[in-house]
Amino acid sequence: MERLLENKICVITGAAQGIGRQIARQFAQDGATVYACDRQDFATGSGHIHPVVCDITDAAAVKQAMMQIFKAEGRIDVLVNNAGVVFNRKIGMIMREETELMFRVNVIAVLELIQLVSRLMARNGGGSIVNIASVTAVLGSPGQVAYSATKGAVIALTKSAAKELAPQGIRVNAVAPGIIRTERFAELYEADGGKIDERISRIALGRLGTPEDIANACAFLASDKASYISGHILGVDGCASI
Repeated sequence: MERLLENKICVITGAAQGIGRQIARQFAQDGATVYACDRQDFATGSGHIHPVVCDITDAAAVKQAMMQIFKAEGRIDVLVNNAGVVFNRKIGMIMREETELMFRVNVIAVLELIQLVSRLMARNGGGSIVNIASVTAVLGSPGQVAYSATKGAVIALTKSAAKELAPQGIRVNAVAPGIIRTERFAELYEADGGKIDERISRIALGRLGTPEDIANACAFLASDKASYISGHILGVDGCASI
């Protein structure tokens, strides 16, 4: 049975739980050696997944971690920028501190990781970078103005980085999830009663997404099967209209 990421060296941020954890597991199943980064220490449950404790907003710590991986493996083939934070606020309730944190994690840290890892990828003739955006950046979402702005920035930097890094053999794409049933989803929406049913009714495929849906999309974009795809924003949202 063919495995999409056989012998690839992959770095995934925000990998302790939710979507990031599932991406790490899927990549390992697909044959990759995975370095799973998160702010907190965690058990991976797999010999092919190596935990890396690192705060992605700490540029010095990130550089040290990436250089250690590069020194140990001789290359980095794939980077998945999954780590992110979200604060849902109506426009009148937006708080500057929360907005600044979202931009630090969701945008600035992503840009700095691309800057650093692309240099390492270029030494070995290329690689693949997958960023996690959001359907809110494409369709808009009331109560998520500031968060949507950060994910819109991710889409913009994905498209520009793809063009700039293409001559070095580096592909840059993004996955834009819809509503995904994760621990964070339960925290945000299950207390909303019937409101979530209304949201599901606007999804053409009639169900919430799963972390597996996102992990499968990331694995494809990271793999050589997608060797002619770059600068693309792949919506994984069940054909949502919200």
